[in-house]
Amino acid sequence: MLLDTIEYISIENQTTSFPKHFHETFCISLIHKGIEQIDFENQSLFTEAGSISITNPYEVHSNPLIDNDSFLKFDTIYVPNNVMKFLLNGRNIKFINRQITNQKANSLFLELKEVLDTKNDAIIEFHLSNFAKTLERYSHENNSDYSGLNFSSYHQINHYIENHIYDKFSLIELAEIANINKFGFSKKFKILTGMTPMNYVLMRKIFSSKTLIKSNWELTEIAYQYNFTDMAHFSKTFKRFIGISPKKYKESIQAKIK
Repeated sequence: MLLDTIEYISIENQTTSFPKHFHETFCISLIHKGIEQIDFENQSLFTEAGSISITNPYEVHSNPLIDNDSFLKFDTIYVPNNVMKFLLNGRNIKFINRQITNQKANSLFLELKEVLDTKNDAIIEFHLSNFAKTLERYSHENNSDYSGLNFSSYHQINHYIENHIYDKFSLIELAEIANINKFGFSKKFKILTGMTPMNYVLMRKIFSSKTLIKSNWELTEIAYQYNFTDMAHFSKTFKRFIGISPKKYKESIQAKIK
């Protein structure tokens, strides 16, 4: 079911910057307190409390902290493009103005976040459809489908990583798949993704590990399953990309089940 791919996360107090990364989904955040900063290649977006920020699928960005004493609280809902197209009758959209200040949109966001915990597909689809149609007025037609990246070997490399996600990886190993030397591969990969190949591997491992956390594995077991050196390394990397520790993420999952 398409709606099974919808996720949300709540950040109470962001204390670390997020490095360059991207999501395969629309990343829609409602800011409750503080100011969120998103850095794109040629733009910095500052979103104040009471507004929504959006990044498009595969859009490389980073989330720096404005200062070490800032208190940032926000919720983020991740909506895959295929779900968005389904809700908008096949329309393929993108957001050029990635910031929305609209009280109705905020209310619909909060209603959607609340019903996501019900696991009721009909109710979720109703609220998600209303929210998507409200966002649609701020969107533009996207003339090409979202794809991994403009990198001929990207899909092959990504497929290889996913199929060996529990293994250790080396730069030489990935460069050989792309049929170029490791220096050329690393440079090209970073230009096109905003991340080094090995940081990308870490990001994919962390996203994958969320599935095992939902399956109630012990966190220490998960850390070693994904070949992290120890629990501290796993926890630090998880918080770097997800925004909260794996322990807090697990607690949030358990709270939703109760």
